[in-house]
Amino acid sequence: MPHINIKAYAGRSEEQKQALANKIAQDVVDIFKCKMSAVSVLIEELTPEEFEVAYSNDVNGKEEKLYIKPINN
Repeated sequence: MPHINIKAYAGRSEEQKQALANKIAQDVVDIFKCKMSAVSVLIEELTPEEFEVAYSNDVNGKEEKLYIKPINN
């Protein structure tokens, strides 16, 4: 606990993904007051079509749990 699952379009480098995972994990440790060994971060790279389906599956019916909402421009 906790596990963070990030879904994003493909195209980021391994260095970018590792840097993001490291920063998120450290913030979780600092804010949740847990050990780094308790944190896991998974990054799934998806096509735009896969992302739309995954996002809908994750969010539909759970909008009250979405703490930051994207702004559609």
